Amino acid sequence: MHGISEPWQMTCEDEFRLLAIRNLVATRTRFPLTLRSGQSSFYIVPLLVNSWYVCYVSVGCGHDAKHLSGTRALSPYHPTCCRSNTYRRQECKYMPAHMTNRSLVGKTLSPGLGEGKVFVYRDVLARFDEFYDIDDGQVEEELGRLDRALSRISEDLRELAGRVKSEINSELSGVFHAHLAMVQDPSLRTELEKEIQDELVSTGRAVRTVFRRWERRFRAMEAEVARQKGDDMRDLARRLISALAGVHSHALEEMPQGSVLVANRLLPSDTVFLDRKAAAAALLEVGGKASHAALFAREIGLPCVAGLPGLLETVSEESFAIVDADAAQAILNPTSEQRQAFRAQQERRTRAGQHARAHAHEPAVTADGRRIAVLANVGDAEDTKLAIDNGADGVGLYRLEQAYLGRQQPPSADELLEEMRRTLQPAKGLPVCVRLLDVGADKPLPFLDMPRESNPSLGQRGIRFLQRYPELLCTQLAALLQLSTEYDLQILVPMVTLAADVDVVQEALTDAASGTTVSRVPQLGAMIETPAAALAAPDVLKSAQFLSFGTNDLTQYAFAADRENPAVDLYFDDTHDVIFRLIRIVRDELPDTPLSVCGELAARPQATSRLIDSGITSLSVVPPAIPAVKEAVRNCGRRP
Repeated sequence: MHGISEPWQMTCEDEFRLLAIRNLVATRTRFPLTLRSGQSSFYIVPLLVNSWYVCYVSVGCGHDAKHLSGTRALSPYHPTCCRSNTYRRQECKYMPAHMTNRSLVGKTLSPGLGEGKVFVYRDVLARFDEFYDIDDGQVEEELGRLDRALSRISEDLRELAGRVKSEINSELSGVFHAHLAMVQDPSLRTELEKEIQDELVSTGRAVRTVFRRWERRFRAMEAEVARQKGDDMRDLARRLISALAGVHSHALEEMPQGSVLVANRLLPSDTVFLDRKAAAAALLEVGGKASHAALFAREIGLPCVAGLPGLLETVSEESFAIVDADAAQAILNPTSEQRQAFRAQQERRTRAGQHARAHAHEPAVTADGRRIAVLANVGDAEDTKLAIDNGADGVGLYRLEQAYLGRQQPPSADELLEEMRRTLQPAKGLPVCVRLLDVGADKPLPFLDMPRESNPSLGQRGIRFLQRYPELLCTQLAALLQLSTEYDLQILVPMVTLAADVDVVQEALTDAASGTTVSRVPQLGAMIETPAAALAAPDVLKSAQFLSFGTNDLTQYAFAADRENPAVDLYFDDTHDVIFRLIRIVRDELPDTPLSVCGELAARPQATSRLIDSGITSLSVVPPAIPAVKEAVRNCGRRP
């Protein structure tokens, strides 16, 4: 038995275990906890002493057990505390938090203001599962563990998809439907089983090896959309290893109310726990403008700044932070003067928001009398209800993807019609625009054996995809024709490049209508998402009646900068004059054509005046942004 100050010569394996304990503490694993490594186990009970976690550990079992009673304090903040080979209690000194006043500048993932005490999130739990060798007689046991873990995370993913759909956004729930499809991929399952059987290793080790292999495959692909699936594989590996270890909670569930989250990056399963009340803001070392983290943060209104390398090494949970994500800035440990100025800024924003909400149901009219329709982007009935409550003039973009994701078979025309009726019911009597199914190799459907593409962004997306699968197009048009008898309906064609793309839909729509009693065929619109479509707009309009700019993709293709690749964020600038020039080119050639914007640019009040001056007549935005955008329209042309 080692005394409280007695030196203990440690092996590399012992040191690894203690490092594991420190990391478990850092991720707020619930204690007491028993961990197993091969045939050994150790029991951990942490005690908090002056911001250090002193762990009482029993390593091993039976007569070979080594007992360590308080001989090392493990700090959740300092990764070097386990490097010494001899441990004494006297070595443990209180390390004060970094309280230096510092300014940080990164890039905005999601706008807004927030302040609070720092919550440091280090995702390290996935490193410590049962990695050990097995013999032939244990193979079936390990395969059984794999079955149970896969079954559990499949249930978790279905639950997460439903939670995201109901609480956040129906389109974003597709991330977890895609994860579920990956978990159920037979080739992945086969590779995991082969690794266990051929290499005689534990399920945990097989998961680590196989998922890293798949992650490398995705990251080696040319398209950033494909490379981002590397993050998805990392997320799934962590989830599967946690299931194997019997860990049921997530560190972010323990985040105190009103915290500023600090992390290296956020994976899809992390973002679900960033509830609107717990986190005041987020600061990330890594993150792209089109990453899952950015999309979720914008949807729940969480101010988020990324591009802050080395942040985790210099911040502690004793720090306080104020975050101005509008300016992509944050201040750690601000002075009283800085906090006062920040709170005054928050109060101004709060008053402006209250004013905008009070007038949200009034028309949006510029100072010179132009009425601009402010519509909503929706994916389900909850989105539509929120939009109408916020004063939307109608639905400018209804995404059909949610009706297809997570299904083993495509919906019939009747099923699709019922889904659309449910979604649009809150907007009854208002104009609605439904976008045809917009998927491709970057957003695969589980019931189709879709070909892999090395660069999905330049492959079969949108209308190109629907031309390859015409039965899907016909089903949608049949349902939409019936819906048009109940709503003031328009149909939007995604990813139009040439006039022929709209011609295909116009011909199919005419053919479908000929066998019905529908007296008025809905208007067709074209999504302008490529420079080619903008320059070919006069030809496109021969078959279309209106045009809608998808500025997210238009920016990506105009600047040859993948919007999901943080390495080229500098080039992905949807406020650059190039984008507005493309819009003005279309306006100048087609001055009497209704033009709308449904990309993220439409939801930024600071861009509203430029868009209207460029010829835009309607804006379609996420439901929470409607009041602020309407107020921005009213301010257009006003003198300061």
